[in-house]
Amino acid sequence: MRRFDFIVDRKHARAVNEVVAGLRRQRAAAIGAAILLGLGTAFLIWLNHPWAYLLAIAFALGAVVALWVAFWTPHRSSIDKLYADGELVPAVVSETHPGGVVLLALVDVSKPETHDPRYALVIRKVRDLPGHEKRAGERVPSVAVRTDRAPRQVGERWQSVSAMPIAWGTRDGTVIDRARAAISEVEWRLLTDNLELADKVRRTSAKRLLLDPHQLPGDLGS
Repeated sequence: MRRFDFIVDRKHARAVNEVVAGLRRQRAAAIGAAILLGLGTAFLIWLNHPWAYLLAIAFALGAVVALWVAFWTPHRSSIDKLYADGELVPAVVSETHPGGVVLLALVDVSKPETHDPRYALVIRKVRDLPGHEKRAGERVPSVAVRTDRAPRQVGERWQSVSAMPIAWGTRDGTVIDRARAAISEVEWRLLTDNLELADKVRRTSAKRLLLDPHQLPGDLGS
C-alpha cells in the first residue's frame, strides 16, 4: 500500500475537510437516533402489551446499533489517522459546477486479506478544493478512505470507498506537489483518458465502476 507522510494542518483540515465534517454529522445523527429509539423502547415497555414488547426489542436493537455508530465514528474521524492510514491515490477533476467540482479517482477496493488488488473508478462531489485550479483534468492527489457500514467486515471488497484530497490536510503547495509526483504517470493518464466515465460511475448504485484487471496498464493489471 502506497502511503504518503506529511504533517497535517489540523486547523486547516477542520475548516475545509468535508470527510471529517460528514463523519461528525453522522455521529450527531446516530446520537439523535439512539435517543429517539431509546425513548421509543421505554414507551413500548410502558404500554405493557405483548405486541409492544416485540417492537421494543426491535427498537432496542436499533438503539444499540446507533450507539455503536456514535462511539465508533470519533475513532474514524481522527484527521491524522485518516491521512496516515489512507493509501495515496490519484484523482482528477472530471467536471465543474457552480457549487464545486466532481473528482474522479482510481482506488483499490479490495481488502488487505484478499491479496489481489481490484481497481475501480469512484467519484466524489466536493465544494472546496484549496490549492487547486477548478478545471477539468486538474490532478488532485488524495488518500483513499475505505469503510464498512456494518460492525463486522463482510466480503472481499470495502462497502464504501472515497477519495480525500491531500489539499484538505495542508496549505503547503510543495506537499501537494510532492504527493502528485509520488503517483505514477500511468495512473494519472488512465484517469484523464477516461474522464467521460464519470457519468457512468454516477449512475451506478455504489458510485463506483470496477475495472477489468486485464485491461489495466502496467503493474496495475497484475
